[in-house]
Amino acid sequence: MNPRAAHEPRQHKRRSTLIPAPGTQANTGVAPSGTGLRGFDLHRIDLHRIDVRQAGLIAVLLLLAAAGWVFTADRMSGMDMGGWTDPGALDFFLATWVVMLAAMMFPSVAPMVTAYAKISRRRRETGRHAPRGSTALFVAGYLLAWTAFGLVAYGLYEAAASLAPGRLTADPGGRYAAAGVILAAAVYQLTPAKNVCLTKCRSPLDFILHRLRPGYGGALRMGIEHGAWCVGCCWALMVALFALGVMSVGWMALVGAFIAVEKMLPWKRLANRSVAAALAIIALTVALTPTATGGMGM
Repeated sequence: MNPRAAHEPRQHKRRSTLIPAPGTQANTGVAPSGTGLRGFDLHRIDLHRIDVRQAGLIAVLLLLAAAGWVFTADRMSGMDMGGWTDPGALDFFLATWVVMLAAMMFPSVAPMVTAYAKISRRRRETGRHAPRGSTALFVAGYLLAWTAFGLVAYGLYEAAASLAPGRLTADPGGRYAAAGVILAAAVYQLTPAKNVCLTKCRSPLDFILHRLRPGYGGALRMGIEHGAWCVGCCWALMVALFALGVMSVGWMALVGAFIAVEKMLPWKRLANRSVAAALAIIALTVALTPTATGGMGM
């Protein structure tokens, strides 16, 4: 035995952030064969370093979100009638819904979009198939998933309104129903399903490593898949928005802030529990105060 080695402190290898704790699935940083990117080493890509092109992409997303807020505020002007506001005709709702999604979601989805764009660019630089414009299709797929949810929510709202005429109003019955929906959204915040979906939304590298597909079709499919995880994470918040008044820019801004806090702040558990507590307080206020859902329009 080397006596020198006995007195020297043992050198510990630095654990990669891509290596999970014991008992979890190993993440080697190399895309699995099922993704069509066998051997592609993601360790060589620094997703935390923002270059000029990424900054430009973030700026575009934020500008689109700002334009969405302006368009939505103008389109919804005078339509906020408090809780359970009628979303209007389907064509009007659909156009407003898509723009509203861009306004609410683009800031919080920016890390995923920029990570996808950076990895696609790296693949082009290494001679792999990654066509230009695939990032736009990724975003389009994301919006498609949320648009599908919006259509389902619209259909359920119209069905409930036709089965129980006059119930979804600002009257006491409708107010208590709204409070119940918002409280249910608060409870959903604490469920395992919410935790799994939120983790997926907060982990761009993990999603891309296991879901990345080449080509335009792959980009669209990835966007839909990520959008589906986002729907699983935030559907209850969006249903709560219907109860509060889907045509209210004020409530829309608050729900959008909840989504951004959960997805972007580093303290996942604290952010999640804080949103749950805020929803519970809002539910109690709506139940006890007749005018609680009014006055949030802009």
